[in-house]
Amino acid sequence: MLRSVAERAQNPFRFGDLALDDAFTDREGELAGLCSDMRNGQNVALVAPRRYGKTSLLRRAEQALAAEGVLVADVDLMKTPTKEKLASKLARAIHDDIATALVRARDRLRIFSGLRITPTVTIDPADGSPSFSFTATHRREDIDDTLERLLELPAQLAAERGRRVVLVFDEFQEVTSVDPGLPALMRAVFQEQREVAHVYSGSRRDMMRRLFTDENEPFFRSAKVLELGRIDVALFAEFVEQRFARTDRGLADGVAARLAATTRGHPYATQELAYALWEEVPAGFDATAGDLDRALQAVLRSENAHFTLVWDGASRAQRLVLQALAAEPGRVFGADYRRRHDLPGASTVQRAVQQLAADELVERGEDGYRIAEPFLAEWIRAYST
Repeated sequence: MLRSVAERAQNPFRFGDLALDDAFTDREGELAGLCSDMRNGQNVALVAPRRYGKTSLLRRAEQALAAEGVLVADVDLMKTPTKEKLASKLARAIHDDIATALVRARDRLRIFSGLRITPTVTIDPADGSPSFSFTATHRREDIDDTLERLLELPAQLAAERGRRVVLVFDEFQEVTSVDPGLPALMRAVFQEQREVAHVYSGSRRDMMRRLFTDENEPFFRSAKVLELGRIDVALFAEFVEQRFARTDRGLADGVAARLAATTRGHPYATQELAYALWEEVPAGFDATAGDLDRALQAVLRSENAHFTLVWDGASRAQRLVLQALAAEPGRVFGADYRRRHDLPGASTVQRAVQQLAADELVERGEDGYRIAEPFLAEWIRAYST
């Protein structure tokens, strides 16, 4: 259907970057709960696969809490491969996100004066912001003591100034690769910090579950575990319709529902396909089922390099399982299923599925296994057979 055309509108969908403000989709229940937990000092383990929107959810919660005067500091453990790097990032986060709001400028660096290892402070000439670095030429107990003191500082500052503080660790499953003893050190410090809410965000579900639900781990039952799933397909279809309606393009009946069903409510994938669909439609027209087919092909072309790497890194057995699941999700270990898809023996299939699940390429549902990675099944059907 031809629609009236005003000035050219911007594409209303976003993927790749954080989805904030009106690009944020649903998750209102999770957002309200996370804000309440952070506000109340409740520790939370936020678990979701990559590209499920957990970072967007965290940033929205931080925005809401900042408006209430809550101070939030973030440390990404993916960027801290050593304890020295972790100390540097932690010191920067404490300075920028906590001390800056509580301590006069001339006194901010003094809060680090009690550290056993004195950091090297570098001032950016462009904006005057400091960065911190800790050398590796010291004894193990020195960096451990320095980290312990840094982990204590947020609670100390919060108590002295009567402010609520939230300390967020992104990709927290990396904590054991920084140092196997680090979880025990962090837990020993954090269990005394009633003034600070700790949020542990991670994308490797098996590792995160083990860290917080295994009774042999230091963080066992130390945080409320919040796992993000996909977004309800009907809600996502409604979101897509609303976003199109605000622009100079529309949707034919049923197209939004089919789009959301194609991505099964996966946050990143839905935004990516909706973006491609909007680009496919001329200004003033409604998107049709044919436009959606072409948009999906455009997405597959854009994802080709990523999927080629996935495919090249898979073993022969893993490729056979992926091809079978792309054709028919189901119970891959059953004799009938393996016979229909020319799969090897059950033990070989089991090992292949275990690795694919660990890599979060496949997932288990009520009716067996299916491919979890968005658009991978479509790519396999189009390019690998």
